[in-house]
Amino acid sequence: MLRIGTTVLGVNDVTRATAFWCDALGYVTREDGDETWVVLVPHKGEGAHLALMLSETPVQEHPRIHLDLYADDQPGEVARLLELGASKVDWDLYPENADFIVLEDPDGNRFCVVDVGA
Repeated sequence: MLRIGTTVLGVNDVTRATAFWCDALGYVTREDGDETWVVLVPHKGEGAHLALMLSETPVQEHPRIHLDLYADDQPGEVARLLELGASKVDWDLYPENADFIVLEDPDGNRFCVVDVGA
C-alpha cells in the first residue's frame, strides 16, 4: 500500500524558503540541509513533511499542484503570511463565495489559505 510521504516544492533560494516555511507553518528542519535540499517537519507532533528543492523551473501561473493550508482565522493568517514575505495573487479563477485566498511564497509557489473557521 502506498501513502504520501513528503510534498516537495521547487524553490530558487533554499535558505530563504526554509525561513519562510518554518515561520509560516511552525516547522523545523529535520536535519541539516544544504543549498539544494532540506526537509521540514512539524515542531511539535506529527504532520505532513515539506521538502524544499533547488529548482530553476519557472513558476506556473496556474500550477497543476499546490498546497491548501487550513486556517481557523483566515484573515489573521493571511496578514501574518504577508508579513513573512508572501504575496497576494490576482487570481482569475475564484469561484463565487470562495472560502480560500491565493497567495504565493517568496519563490512564487502558489498556495491557498482555506477558511475552516466558519
